[in-house]
Amino acid sequence: MKRYLLLLLLFTTLSGYAQNTINNYKYVLVPEQYSFFKEAHQYGLNNLTKILLEEKGFTVYFDNKDLPTELANNKCKALNANVTEKKGMFTTTLRLILKDCQGNVIFKGKEGKSREKEFNASYNEALRNAFVSLNELPYTFTAEAGKVESVKAVEVGVAPPNQPPVVAAAVESTEPSGTLYAQATANGFQLIDTTPKKVMTLFKTSVQDCFIADNGQSKGVVLKKDGKWFFEYYNNDKLISEGLLIKF
Repeated sequence: MKRYLLLLLLFTTLSGYAQNTINNYKYVLVPEQYSFFKEAHQYGLNNLTKILLEEKGFTVYFDNKDLPTELANNKCKALNANVTEKKGMFTTTLRLILKDCQGNVIFKGKEGKSREKEFNASYNEALRNAFVSLNELPYTFTAEAGKVESVKAVEVGVAPPNQPPVVAAAVESTEPSGTLYAQATANGFQLIDTTPKKVMTLFKTSVQDCFIADNGQSKGVVLKKDGKWFFEYYNNDKLISEGLLIKF
């Protein structure tokens, strides 16, 4: 009887390892337009998806851009991200879904909701809330998708090879050019210079010291790191981090 229980336990363990999880993937592909929008990058939602996935530790690309050779030759090395919307009269509800190259759902997050009246703030807040369930899930890249043999080897005492570290996105940084003064609005703040002229709009999020930002030319996030403020956004797939000196 004990023998059969041991065999059943071993089979169950190996079967569990054989299932793909987010830990099997280093890359994620993000579409430039979601099906419920009429325009690409509407409300900055696709860029924000890319940023949040990179903060989780993935290496992220837009699906119609030039890809590294490793990924271009085998897109099954990447998960495909999608965001779906549940229609509501007064609430914006979004859900994050990650699928493999065969369309199998690897991760389906909980609904993220927002009751903000302004569309830009509402969609961005709902997306951040949709990422909460993903952020609660531990992630460490351990093996390429489909390579179950290396995981089974651990069961018989063979140490797996060291995996290359996940490389963060390259950042182009600039120093603050002048003091900006924050004026409170219904959904956050507007930043004005000494002219005075409005140079940026900040929208509140559920995260402290993190705002959705729009300077009229670029959309991104304003966040506080090591006691300093930065405006981070993407320009031609390059992450830009502009230092800001803000007086609240």
